[in-house]
Amino acid sequence: MDSFPSSGGYLAACTAGLPTLGTLAAQRADLDAWSRAETSPARYGALVEEGRALFADLVGVPASRVATGSQTSVMAAVVADALPDGAEVVVPDGDFSSVVFPFLAQAHRGVRVRSVPLDELAASVGPDTALVAWSAVQSATGVVTDPGPVVAAARRVGALTLCDLTQAAGVLPVSAAPFDVTITHAYKWLCAPRGVAFMTLSDTALGRLRPVQAGWYAGADVWSSCYGPAMHLADDARRFDVSPAWQAWPGAVAALRHAVALDQQTVWRHATGLADRLCDALGSPRQGHGGTGGAVTGQAIVTFADPDGAGLRALTAAGLTASGRAGRLRIAFHHWNDEDDVTAVVAALAGGDRASSGR
Repeated sequence: MDSFPSSGGYLAACTAGLPTLGTLAAQRADLDAWSRAETSPARYGALVEEGRALFADLVGVPASRVATGSQTSVMAAVVADALPDGAEVVVPDGDFSSVVFPFLAQAHRGVRVRSVPLDELAASVGPDTALVAWSAVQSATGVVTDPGPVVAAARRVGALTLCDLTQAAGVLPVSAAPFDVTITHAYKWLCAPRGVAFMTLSDTALGRLRPVQAGWYAGADVWSSCYGPAMHLADDARRFDVSPAWQAWPGAVAALRHAVALDQQTVWRHATGLADRLCDALGSPRQGHGGTGGAVTGQAIVTFADPDGAGLRALTAAGLTASGRAGRLRIAFHHWNDEDDVTAVVAALAGGDRASSGR
């Protein structure tokens, strides 16, 4: 099994993952090959196809339903472009901007974005709703949403569903199959270099969405699609591909190989077990046990009120890496973390008085 460099005190997988030793070796080997003029688009193309297949395996869909790119907001924008004029989009309050902004940017043609409390998302879907868009795990709070009621509500009215798996894939067992569209950037919990993202599409989405960002890499035969005016796009999700950020892919494939070799249930139990231990040690209620989590229990990201940033400063001063979002201290547990990290956080917060107020 691949492993990580020494990474004690790093509690920020929700901001950016750490590379495995295999990822570092792959990136360095690629730089060396580039220096010897031994890299080629065809070689990178083979890596893209391996990465597509690995991600498909991880999220439980055929590779033919997976498109590749570099940014989730661009992928969400393709969905936004396909909405009819005047369409209603329902999103949770405070969701990540890449899930929200592409739809707000369609206001000039009457697209309306309605923001609702997360625990009311399914109940807020109505006959005028064309799309429900949300993150499987909320970036600011770590809350995990049970997708079943949301998907069922959308299907009753014929609305599309878009779920962002960026804060889920790699730590939480996920399936892309129930959704019309998923978008995932791989640089967080999947621990890939930044610049590799994936989009999955259902039959319905493949029929409704247009590849408005199509370029040479969307061609049925990539290497025969470099010049116009004839356009022959792939007949599956590859028609939504954009040309890859080549030098991110060697490390991304190594990271994905690592991810698919792991039992995701075990990964989730490890991360949430550490999060529960932290909450217990701070005298704070455990997070993610019930409510919108459905059958999933726990959170890999735990947050505590920290409006003045004092908690984050205390962790930073102790040599720990965490993050602050929306007035909260945000702590994430992943592969490399252990009970020593829990102990270090508790010590840095001096007994947890600031954190014990809960979520």
